[in-house]
Amino acid sequence: MNKHIVLLPGDGVGREITESAAEVLQAVAGDFGHTFTMEEQAIGGDAIDNVGTPLPDATIDACRNADAILLGAVGGPKWDGMSADKRPEKGLLGIRKALELFANLRPIKGFPSLLHASPLKETIIEDSDILIVRELTGGIYFGTPSERRDNGNKVVDTLVYEREEMERIIDKAFQSARLRRGHLTSVDKANVLESSRLWREIVEEKKNDYPDVTVEHMLVDAAAMQLITQPNQFDVLVTENMFGDILSDEASVLTGSLGMLPSASIRTDGVGLYEPVHGSAPDIAGCDTANPLGMILSAALMLRHSFGMESEASSIERSVRECLDQGYHTADLGMNGGQEVGTRQMTKAVLDHLTVKRVTDGI
Repeated sequence: MNKHIVLLPGDGVGREITESAAEVLQAVAGDFGHTFTMEEQAIGGDAIDNVGTPLPDATIDACRNADAILLGAVGGPKWDGMSADKRPEKGLLGIRKALELFANLRPIKGFPSLLHASPLKETIIEDSDILIVRELTGGIYFGTPSERRDNGNKVVDTLVYEREEMERIIDKAFQSARLRRGHLTSVDKANVLESSRLWREIVEEKKNDYPDVTVEHMLVDAAAMQLITQPNQFDVLVTENMFGDILSDEASVLTGSLGMLPSASIRTDGVGLYEPVHGSAPDIAGCDTANPLGMILSAALMLRHSFGMESEASSIERSVRECLDQGYHTADLGMNGGQEVGTRQMTKAVLDHLTVKRVTDGI
């Protein structure tokens, strides 16, 4: 199978981890008889520095012609003084909007060898396996442009949602729950926000189309609390843009590090943008200490969700798990014992385990 992938390294450690994921993808392509062609484009602060905008037209055009996109990270203090429309994060928001990537999927599943790295008790987080489904193209991040009034003493941010935007993400969440354990938790703030009341109404309407899925509603503050006190109650959790942004980052404590969390942003035809949940970490850029596993696992999500390559995705995930079980870890994972390695060494360890699997299975 031939697939074309656009690489968006972005800022900070983005380039290092993107190179790691690309190397792993090429190894998998060779093992399974695929051809992955790749091209690099600019986004975020890197694009601002080179062409004056966080999202060049050339990047949008390339992504529209790709089968999938792999993104490192955007942002950093270097660009903090930029106006709102010139911030690196505008590149990320803009590419999601331009490609109509409406659904963000964030699997939260801890590796047994890393349970100790979480600040939570192992008895609380063991057996947790959550999929957070976040709406990406509406809400307060995309409302009427923010403004300051009354000589800067008053600020206005506007939350706007269309019914259609809510319906398609809620459908996606129901479909995801149907493929997992059949339980959907819808998170909102219906006791305060009119947008949340419409959200809850739509969930109630949609549940009639999915009689095999059990549905519960939960206010966002309660969900935030229960994510860290009883996370194993959740299967699929669906919510709007800003709530999903916050809750999925909070859920990172279940895995012990943001560096382990992959993310998929997809549209209706399966084309998607894949990125780790962590930020650009400019303080360690170029130091060969960044954890590449979140990006490598994002590449596995790409194989599964955009290319339908389940065996190939599983081979990457298995290799990552085996590396961790053998004690390989980057500094952020805080493991006692084992072997602390840098970005390149961790990538090589994953590649070595892929090679062992290929030889063992006769691939």
